Amino acid sequence: MSEGQKFQLGTVGALSLSVVSSVSIVICNKALISTLGFTFATTLTSWHLLVTFCSLHMALWMKLFEHKPFDARAVMGFGILNGISIGLLNLSLGFNSVGFYQMTKLAIIPCTVLLETLFFRKQFSRSIQLSLTILLMGVGIATVTDLQLNVLGSILSLLAVLTTCVAQIMTNTIQKKFRVSSTQLLYQSCPYQALTLFIVGPFLDGLLTNKNVFAFKYTPLVLFFIVLSCLISVSVNFSTFLVIGKTSPVTYQVLGHLKTCLVLAFGYGLLRDPFSWRNILGILIAVVGMVLYSYCCTLENQQKQNEAPAKLPEVKESETDPLISAENGAGILADGGVPKVVPLWNSNKDLDA
Repeated sequence: MSEGQKFQLGTVGALSLSVVSSVSIVICNKALISTLGFTFATTLTSWHLLVTFCSLHMALWMKLFEHKPFDARAVMGFGILNGISIGLLNLSLGFNSVGFYQMTKLAIIPCTVLLETLFFRKQFSRSIQLSLTILLMGVGIATVTDLQLNVLGSILSLLAVLTTCVAQIMTNTIQKKFRVSSTQLLYQSCPYQALTLFIVGPFLDGLLTNKNVFAFKYTPLVLFFIVLSCLISVSVNFSTFLVIGKTSPVTYQVLGHLKTCLVLAFGYGLLRDPFSWRNILGILIAVVGMVLYSYCCTLENQQKQNEAPAKLPEVKESETDPLISAENGAGILADGGVPKVVPLWNSNKDLDA
């Protein structure tokens, strides 16, 4: 099997793991939050990260991967920034309507494109831009219901978008700059993320829910779903870094909107959640945008490979990381890239992946 085939197989595996684990954790947390009333999302995320770190430490002890220390300040800043972005996303939903929060998440893709264009000189072709526009329009139609604005909520949303974009760009950049795998980066950054959320989590959850996480009645059923959620989160965290490392922050966001559509469809098909023709239309448009995005990226990859022998290696980087990549993986570690933990909100009004 050639290096290109191995890389593509690894990319498909990372994308599949991300989709399955994210949809699974949404189902688990829907039961935990909506049915059992455990509405402490930020604190729960800190537990997710703690369990992920313990799992990776055990894997390290079993010599399943190699510990590779690198720039401690970069790791600390990256971990704290990730924790802050999760808290800000939760605050954004707490102080905004669901519709405005959905618009906040949609804004992450154009913001990422803008930042990578300005600071990394990354080029996005018109076909890529068109496919992303179609995707965002479809997801917007399917999920955005109202747009109630307020000053505090708008500021929190802006900060959430900026920190999320920077954290996801850093996930990709750090792995390639320091030549570390997703596992190595996740293992070293997890403690900082967990500590950040563990400190601010109870306060944040108390502010948003008017409840105390330490005064909650932990029944055996609640504990079972908390443990299950934490175990699934190990896969979610790992696959997130893996996808961003093997593709790009923009591709990860595209995948995230695919998971949103899958969760909506699952909620209607199995849980009988309310569904309308507007939701169906939005999902279909979003799927068209995703297919077009992947096709355009694959086409550009093939053109880049064909032109590579005739050009010097100093060419500008372009956005050619499709949902299923066709590139040969040159310069990317086979072990791939994870965390942006997909934040989970603490009420049943937003349980998408």
